[in-house]
Amino acid sequence: MNQNNENKSIDEKYWHALYVRSRAEKKVFDQLQDKGIESYLPMLTRIKQWSDRKKKVEEPLFRSYVFVRNNERQHYVVLGVYGVVRFVTFEHKPVIVPDKQIIAIKKYLDNPVEDEDDLKNIDLKEGQLVRITNGSMQGLTGRLVSVKSKRRLLVNIDVVGQSIPVSIPRTKVEPIQEKQEVSITYDNN
Repeated sequence: MNQNNENKSIDEKYWHALYVRSRAEKKVFDQLQDKGIESYLPMLTRIKQWSDRKKKVEEPLFRSYVFVRNNERQHYVVLGVYGVVRFVTFEHKPVIVPDKQIIAIKKYLDNPVEDEDDLKNIDLKEGQLVRITNGSMQGLTGRLVSVKSKRRLLVNIDVVGQSIPVSIPRTKVEPIQEKQEVSITYDNN
């Protein structure tokens, strides 16, 4: 997320994340659409099990969040929508969500699992920081959660303070050297 809100025009539109009331995501999304405000509610289809049946259910990828593309003039219109609690902010200013993160979420939902048969002999460890090197999410970084198989990894990509677990071919990631803190000690001799 980009916290740099300076240098932006009052009429220029940016993506922002809205925090909304629990289970009100669809209603907020519909109201924003009715007001002509561009919005995005990423949805996943999951199979829910009840005691007597299974059913496919669509639910938000990020519970209690809706993305909205608006300018500063529309902030109060957006906040006036029933169910909207607040903008996600940093230093009291709405945080701008980069277009590439919205695009990456859309691509992930369009094709959550991609196949590739090549295998890289890179030693990856759980908890390690990795970068996606090609495919629809190229350039994004995340933490390796687990090695699912010889060919697939589970990587958490951070978006709006939450992580999206992404199953990705091993060949599409590379390890990132994490910055290490250096401590200097002085000997008084």
